[in-house]
Amino acid sequence: MSVIKKLAGQTAIYGSSSIIGRFLNFMLTPLYALQFSNEQYGIITEMYAYVAFLVVVLTYGMETSYFRFSSQKDNLKKDVYSNTLYSLLTTSTFFILIMSYFSPDIASWLKYPNHSEYIIWFGMIVGLDAISSIPLAKLRSEYKAKKFALVNFANVGVNITLNLFFILYCKSGYDSGETNWIIDTLYSPEIGVGYVFISNLISSIVKFLLLVPEMNLKGHFDWTLLKKMLTYSYPMLFVGLAFVINETLDRAMLKDMLYNQYMDSGMSSVKSLEMALSQNGIYGANYKITMIVTMFIQAFRYASEPFFFNNEKNKNSKEIFATIMNYFVITLVFIFLIITLYLQVFKYFIPNPAFWEGLKVVPILLAANICLGIYTTVSMWYKLTKKTIYGAYISIFGALITLTINFIFIPNYGYLASAYATLACYGAMMLLSYLLGQKFYPIKYDIKKIALYVSLGALLYIISLPLLKNQEFQVTYYAYHTLLLLVFIAVVFFIEKRGFNPKNQLLS
Repeated sequence: MSVIKKLAGQTAIYGSSSIIGRFLNFMLTPLYALQFSNEQYGIITEMYAYVAFLVVVLTYGMETSYFRFSSQKDNLKKDVYSNTLYSLLTTSTFFILIMSYFSPDIASWLKYPNHSEYIIWFGMIVGLDAISSIPLAKLRSEYKAKKFALVNFANVGVNITLNLFFILYCKSGYDSGETNWIIDTLYSPEIGVGYVFISNLISSIVKFLLLVPEMNLKGHFDWTLLKKMLTYSYPMLFVGLAFVINETLDRAMLKDMLYNQYMDSGMSSVKSLEMALSQNGIYGANYKITMIVTMFIQAFRYASEPFFFNNEKNKNSKEIFATIMNYFVITLVFIFLIITLYLQVFKYFIPNPAFWEGLKVVPILLAANICLGIYTTVSMWYKLTKKTIYGAYISIFGALITLTINFIFIPNYGYLASAYATLACYGAMMLLSYLLGQKFYPIKYDIKKIALYVSLGALLYIISLPLLKNQEFQVTYYAYHTLLLLVFIAVVFFIEKRGFNPKNQLLS
């Protein structure tokens, strides 16, 4: 239990800055929903889908490779770090130059021919974030919690402050007819949603500058070592790419497929693009509600990845990993119930009612994220056994599921198809990774107990649905849903604290 408590503490310390930071960024969603139309928000949704994809490409699994190789031999840590940083500095600089040179062509291809500056800005954002990922990984591996938190909070703080300045102050003032030298000098309505991207760029520059002191290249360049690291990491590139496809490509497909569908129905090109971006914006805004689960998974990954590598040689490591999984699932299901049972509260994170028609995808996406969280934990087997190629196979399999379901069903079901595609993808990846893991790195997870908690969460959500359609009695609504949440807590307490074993007493 002391080791598990250590991991919980690390998750809290190293993950808190990520959780709080992403939560604060998440709080910008109401601002965007109020200040921008559905189609304008659709632009934001699409562009950040590409960012997630490109960051994975530019880091090409080297973060995980750094953890793997730096944990093996202490005398190689400096060389491992320096070679990782050399590699990413080179590729990211080249990427920024390419994006800048071809920005007009890329902007036209994305149907934003008048905004080639978006491409340049995002090229710089992605390049700087890719380079910054390695110094941040170094801080995590050395347990420098304060520095890690400072950098992340500074990044988020600058981003939020600039968003509030440009959008809440400048844009709102301009729209209401207010004028002063600040608004006249720094705000132009033609830039529009571009101020969201400018804010992000400046915050990425600040993060990069804060990490410059950590970018000491004291190790020797070693091509042999770098080749070994790249051999280990290249399957992780495919893992990351497939993950991004599963997580974000649906938004790009929604825009393009719905645009073509509206065009085929006789709409004008301009109207078709507006309608497609509107649906994309609705889906993207409601997807943001599920980011609470994603933030927890990210925080857990930050702490667990170095933890698993460092504790691999512990004779009780597999038992520890199994126990961690148990508590991890409890937390995921608890968050699922918090959001779904009080969805009528969480929907006000999107204060524009025009977006609320998409609330139906939230429970589906939350269930998908539970599968993703479990997959994140069980998938450590291929990193620990150096069989990262299996991670690529699993992820490509999931990506094919995502592409197939979206391609077939988006024309008829729109973003609802994208939500179910995400659930099917992560569910299949979770199951496949578990089965392969039991072959190559068997861990005795308490499957019956895990299944009990997941099933109980699903059952409590289902029996909460009748009151969703009749909310005239608000006190009854919230009291009933609170009771359901307490039932889950009581069952967990009974099983975990009173020694109740579902293997022998419930499901045998």
